[in-house]
Amino acid sequence: MTIWYIALCLVILGICYVFFNYMKIRRMGEGTQEMAEMAGIIRSGANTFMLTEYKSITIVLVAVALVFTLFVEKTSGLTFLLGGAMSSAVCVLGMKSATYANVRTANKARESLSIGETVKVALCGGSISGLAVQTFGMLGLLIILIVQAGVDHTSVSTGLIKLGGMSCNPTVMRVSTYSLGCSIVAMFNRVAGGNYTKAADISSDILGKIRHDLPEDDSRVPNTIADFIGDNVNDIAGNCSDLLESFVATLSASIMIAVTLYQTHGSKEHITDATFNATVTFPIVLAACGLLGCLLGLGIANFKKMSDDPSRELDLSTWISAGATVLLGGAASYLIFGKLASGGNLYDDFVLGWASPWISAVMGIISGVAIGVITEYYTSTDHRPTRELAEICEEGEAFVVTKGDAIGSRSCLLPVLIIALALLISGKLCGTYGIAISALGMLAFVGATVSIDAFGPIADNAGGLAESCHLPAGVRKITDKLDAVGNTTAAIGKGFAIGSAAFATVSLIVAYVGNYTEIGAELQLNFASFFVVAGGILGGALVEYFSAMLTDNTIDSAKIMADEGDKMMSIPGVLEGKVRPDYNKMIRLAAEEAIRKMVFPSVIALLIPVIGMVLFGVQFVGGVLVGATIVAIPRAIFMGNSGGAFDNAKKYIEGENIAGHGKGSPAHKAAVTGDTIGDTRKDVVGVALDIFIKLMSTVSNTIAPILRNISLMK
Repeated sequence: MTIWYIALCLVILGICYVFFNYMKIRRMGEGTQEMAEMAGIIRSGANTFMLTEYKSITIVLVAVALVFTLFVEKTSGLTFLLGGAMSSAVCVLGMKSATYANVRTANKARESLSIGETVKVALCGGSISGLAVQTFGMLGLLIILIVQAGVDHTSVSTGLIKLGGMSCNPTVMRVSTYSLGCSIVAMFNRVAGGNYTKAADISSDILGKIRHDLPEDDSRVPNTIADFIGDNVNDIAGNCSDLLESFVATLSASIMIAVTLYQTHGSKEHITDATFNATVTFPIVLAACGLLGCLLGLGIANFKKMSDDPSRELDLSTWISAGATVLLGGAASYLIFGKLASGGNLYDDFVLGWASPWISAVMGIISGVAIGVITEYYTSTDHRPTRELAEICEEGEAFVVTKGDAIGSRSCLLPVLIIALALLISGKLCGTYGIAISALGMLAFVGATVSIDAFGPIADNAGGLAESCHLPAGVRKITDKLDAVGNTTAAIGKGFAIGSAAFATVSLIVAYVGNYTEIGAELQLNFASFFVVAGGILGGALVEYFSAMLTDNTIDSAKIMADEGDKMMSIPGVLEGKVRPDYNKMIRLAAEEAIRKMVFPSVIALLIPVIGMVLFGVQFVGGVLVGATIVAIPRAIFMGNSGGAFDNAKKYIEGENIAGHGKGSPAHKAAVTGDTIGDTRKDVVGVALDIFIKLMSTVSNTIAPILRNISLMK
């Protein structure tokens, strides 16, 4: 129990640092009256969207919680609500901090004309989101572990209304329902936030760049303000809930696999309760080590004098956080498993003794960094693929789309290869437990990666405010520099989110097989079974259907918003800048469309495992999970990287980097077409696919123990 309290103290320290940064941002000036007014509109619109969205989310959470409490396990409804509350708190805190940080970043650029000082403000705002993800995710799980005094692998519990044959291990159910609460909120946020921001972004580009030849982020386009808000509700709030869900899912999977491992090996004389406690404790300690590493990396950046090279400063924070996590994780692995190894009380799967879990974690960390580097190569204007895409824009839209697709497809191989190698090595060295720990290693310093990722939309909003509020060219030069770096960090963040989702989903699938397997039996998902093969085929098709549904929803909303924006801009005085368009009406329209279209895609991910398990059994659902994961991972990488390349190719042209092809040229308009296509790919479909497979896996883990013996067709 002592270790739980030590981890809790570290979490509380992290939360204190989050609120210290929040108050630090709030105390900064907002700049001119026009800047403060525009920032107020953005903040108010974001608050309105979140409030409206959470009215719907709350109804779903309460309804599902009642089902769990009544029929599954009497306290699981509370842990489910706790997961939803933690995810919601992170979303709201991250979104509110971003809406304060964006205008203060622009104002710092205006006052100081210093890139280094401006970077510090944006990163400070981003660190609120990043550290909140890690601290709140750990806080909820620690509350569960402390209240129930550890992990019990033997007891059995039921819901308030006992149904025949439906019983479960209460610890596993509480942990999995906590993770499920996080997952459902993440799905709603990603689907609704993605629709909101990209419908606003696409319609804004159509109106400003294609129909009216206006500058980007021109305040005469009413959709522009909705686009600013969208950066916060999707790229901040949505991303926070996404990575929180991955982080909690890997922690939960590690604990569930530890329970399964002990039930499988516990009959051996040399395997003791101390061994079981060590495997349960290590994931929490590793996450705490990662949190400490993030506090060091981000704390140094917060207090040191920064150079005028934003990329260098952001990379330094990441490397410090990752390096500290590796060193502290090694020490923790030795302290927790060292004595067990010397006494011969470790599992046979731990090939290298106490070092096996640590090496598995390091494999995950290396994979996360490597996927980020690969993503940067394929999406950054500093490298050949995106530059070649920009150069071919003068040939027209067909060349742009074809080349962008090729970049996206080519970018899939190396990340998938890295994920496969990491899983193979981790599994070989540490068994199924090593797979979960590898996933957790990748996410152990999630506080730093989300902080760097949140830097992107804050910098983007700051640049938009500088443009719409007509700040001097010197200010816009600084914000443009930050925006360019932010585009790359955002692309890396999406790559990291997809990679972490792959690791998390694999660990959840392993935990799922353990959850339906009888105690003492060998874990098995039989791919020679036609049930599993049929499930796999269906899982792959569901990914395509889900992608098409999100794309259709976004394009439909974008068309509605573009037509409404055109009506507003036809009002006399709007295009002349004498009359301000009705921003609030456009914001309400974007919110209504997003919330109306978020329910069905989210419910599909919830119901598929339940229906599949009742009709065809646990093996069929296992096939669905594997098939969906195999298709979704490269699909999500393709979507994210091709979309990022389209976006940055457009910005490369806008930066006058290709002679004779600046803003307004045919090449630029072709690039805008590519960017419009890429918007839905990278910010709607790509980022939602990872939650789709995680949510299905989490639901399956939750219901497998109670439905494993129930199916209409076996």
